[in-house]
Amino acid sequence: MRKVYLDNHSCTKIDERVLAEMLPFLKEEYGNAQSMHALGAKAKDALEKARSQAASLIGVKAEEIYFASCGSEANNLAVKGVAQAYAQKGRHVVVSGIEHFSVLYAARRLSQQGFEVTYIPVDKYGAVSPEDVKRSVRKDTVLVSVQHANPEIGTVQLVEEISKIVHGQGAVFHTDAVCTAGIVPVDAGRFGADLLTFSGSQFHGPRGAAALYVKKGVKIVPQIDGGIQEGGRRAGTENIPAIAGFGKACEIAAAEMEGNIEKMILLRDKLINGMREKIEYIYLNGHPEKRLPNNVNFSVEFIEGEGMMLLLDEAGICVSSGSACASKALKMSHILTAICVDAAVGQGSVLMTLSKYNTAEDVDYVLAEFPPIVKKLRDMSPLYAYFKKTGNRQVAGPGTDYDHKHKDEN
Repeated sequence: MRKVYLDNHSCTKIDERVLAEMLPFLKEEYGNAQSMHALGAKAKDALEKARSQAASLIGVKAEEIYFASCGSEANNLAVKGVAQAYAQKGRHVVVSGIEHFSVLYAARRLSQQGFEVTYIPVDKYGAVSPEDVKRSVRKDTVLVSVQHANPEIGTVQLVEEISKIVHGQGAVFHTDAVCTAGIVPVDAGRFGADLLTFSGSQFHGPRGAAALYVKKGVKIVPQIDGGIQEGGRRAGTENIPAIAGFGKACEIAAAEMEGNIEKMILLRDKLINGMREKIEYIYLNGHPEKRLPNNVNFSVEFIEGEGMMLLLDEAGICVSSGSACASKALKMSHILTAICVDAAVGQGSVLMTLSKYNTAEDVDYVLAEFPPIVKKLRDMSPLYAYFKKTGNRQVAGPGTDYDHKHKDEN
């Protein structure tokens, strides 16, 4: 049976060149980067090399990069750390309603500490309007956090316009670029980002290493107290094997990005068009054009995502139903809720994310296996039986793109 991995937002296959970079630090080069001996010096050199590689990927200075264990930790440091550092200026924070949970829950924690949080809505495609940001930012706003792109529905945000509005009010701007850095060009300076989060596990690096860019001069309160590591902003013994791999992954991603993007767009469009042709009553979630090159998210009417995932898994196809942090929640994601997808339709969402390792043969296999799975599940669905009998059907919300064959039926 063929194996097809389409869950690359959750985690990616490690590049063999990345693994080779890591192995010496898992075996013979096992020193602590803070130790004053030869093995420690080698670890320190690896740490700083990776810092430069990570900085180069997003166009910043090496001394502005701070390593963390994952994107969630880096987001917590950004959101809580900045808000706490500027609390004397104001206690108002603005985030979009479709941020990753690590941003939303960090903001919620701040609200328990006396901060006021404003949640910006999104349009039917999951896009944040710069005008809504302008209306939300106040004189006492200290931080605005809007992700570069949404990992679930793939919509890319207008971060450059948003950052100008934020800076015009004297606030700090953070963007979560976990699902974009290493996949598409990310330039923190051009974006106008004061802080930017990215993670190697998204572009064929190891789990256990991520980074937060903090623009020089921006104040931030550490969230982990302890030693002097990472300039005193993130205590704890550095995970040198993972960080070395992260740095190498950054280097490879920068060198191969253009070709990877072209390949993934071709596969993405083939998958989207093929599913529309072969399956009735499916709706593309997210912006049809301004979306990530590797993102495919459909709502399939009359069935539930869990059934699809289980049967796809039996066929050797790995997918998810939404955010990796909520895929086992057995309910519609907050992203689909935010773009007003009908709850009954949203339960049948499936997220497929591609990588440089996927092939046209993978897509062909999915397009051959998926339609019979949908048919099997619909044949067991009372909703579908009712629809066939009466002609009455669920109506997808405005966040979905109706299959062109069936628009007139709604």
